[in-house]
Amino acid sequence: MAWSSTSVLVEATSYPIIVSWTSHPTNHTLVSKLQQPTIPSSSERPQSHRRPSDLGREAHADQSVTILHAKVAQKSYGNEKRFFCPPPCVYITGHGWKMGPFTTISTHLKFLCHHVGLAEKNSAVLHTSLFISDQDKRKHFCLLLRLFLNNRQEVGSFQSRMIKVISKPSQKRQSMKNADLCISSCSRVALFNRLRSQTVSTRYLSVDRGAFIASARHWTAFTITMGKLDDQCAEQGGFVLSEGFICYGCVVQLVCTESGAALPPMVIRKVNKQHAILDVDEPVSQLHKCAFQFRDNPHAYLCLTNDAIIEYQAPFSVRDPSKVVLNDGSCWTIIGVEVVEFTFNQGLACITTPVSPFPVVTGLEVNGGGHVAMLEIHGENFTPHLKVWFGNGEAETMYKSPKSLLCVVPDVSVFSDGWRCLRRVITVPLSLVRLDGLIYRTSYSFTYTPELQPPPSARMTAGGGKREGGMAHSSLRLSNNPKNTSHLI
Repeated sequence: MAWSSTSVLVEATSYPIIVSWTSHPTNHTLVSKLQQPTIPSSSERPQSHRRPSDLGREAHADQSVTILHAKVAQKSYGNEKRFFCPPPCVYITGHGWKMGPFTTISTHLKFLCHHVGLAEKNSAVLHTSLFISDQDKRKHFCLLLRLFLNNRQEVGSFQSRMIKVISKPSQKRQSMKNADLCISSCSRVALFNRLRSQTVSTRYLSVDRGAFIASARHWTAFTITMGKLDDQCAEQGGFVLSEGFICYGCVVQLVCTESGAALPPMVIRKVNKQHAILDVDEPVSQLHKCAFQFRDNPHAYLCLTNDAIIEYQAPFSVRDPSKVVLNDGSCWTIIGVEVVEFTFNQGLACITTPVSPFPVVTGLEVNGGGHVAMLEIHGENFTPHLKVWFGNGEAETMYKSPKSLLCVVPDVSVFSDGWRCLRRVITVPLSLVRLDGLIYRTSYSFTYTPELQPPPSARMTAGGGKREGGMAHSSLRLSNNPKNTSHLI
């Protein structure tokens, strides 16, 4: 990119936090350039290395870094600078930041948040002047967040998702060939309003203390769901969810991903030259201008005025009854949003090396069953210095590659007070623990389920005798944090 890595240093009394953003073309290039930390061997572990019982008890001391950013970025041309909109945002949360040497980060965060008017959310918008020059030819890139302590010790480097570079919003009808430009139901989006393409006039749809507002300093990620209204479906308030790409003319609902505050179901309409087009049903694309029509009042549209969100009564066009005349505050730009979270825990160990490269788990695969089951963990940034933990117990772990770890599934008796015959379902979280004691929390868990009717091959041994106890069953279920689970087959 034409812009170089930029460091942001903000001072509060004598405690600084340094944040640096850089860009990288691919995930693999980024990982290969990161310096591997020096990890002590098993015999060199510090005396403060955690016991198995410590792992669960210290969950309240977790430290999380969450990065929110747009899925696409528009390229600049000539002297025009099209800044990233919305700008990358970072959340630093968890009580672990208030312990030991991290006290200064927690103290300083309050200043940062007060500086942007969000003291209650422990967040900060970091860089509002990032742009892509027309000299850069890459089609995708990612951001790298570098976080330091007050003594300039590096906490670690945290990578964003991939961001697609576009020249301008596509006005063509989208198809499966450009699925990455479409807005999917149940995905995350951000909405902003901008007058006459002026950056200083940008206002974001946001939520503050449960109320919807228009903010110039903070943006909120919303889950957008497509569906239809059904009076007979009382469980979901009459709104029946459906999958697929969001299309104009569909009923959608916006729900704040942080607070759960929701707007009523509305019809999304395409905007063209200050008019809402009522007879368009094409898929909604990245950076499209759109309007939101309230279902209970077809003339009312979601609108901002100053910092308030109101209903605007829009008249029909005199020349064309298929169009509605909108004001400036009723025209919104929609863009997809990515969220990536990194959670770790230092516990009793004294960690002096960066927490990066941060291992990321993307999937689980169970091989075998019964008492000889193996679990293969797929992901990125794995090293030989990682061990898999089931709850508070360490599993025998084998390193296969930077994208694969293999471990032996502990016997269920470890978690059921010595009982090998299950009386109840037992679910334990999966974690990765570095040899120096640093815990990497994952969004996955492992579930042992009782076998109500063991198969004949499991009930009988080769000599015809019965085995003692029952065996646990398993299947693989993948979902969003924190419900990702794998079951022992």
